Amino acid sequence: MSLASKLDAIREAGAKRVPEDKRAVMGAAQQALRESGIDSGFIKVGDRLPDFALGNARSQVVRSAELLDRGAVVLTVFRGHW
Repeated sequence: MSLASKLDAIREAGAKRVPEDKRAVMGAAQQALRESGIDSGFIKVGDRLPDFALGNARSQVVRSAELLDRGAVVLTVFRGHW
């Protein structure tokens, strides 16, 4: 199954669980954000990020420059369990 198909399935499942009035409110909020132009400042695929240092899952500091010395870097952000 392709990523697009998986994402479509997730959206469809969510649409069945969330009541229509709530989906309408969320949809209006999403549209307002799009129209505000907020997404013009988002990082896009292929953008070059400034150097950074982040803590990893083992509480070790990882520096982007050191990673880039070894090759390309893919950065993923996991928001965690709230």
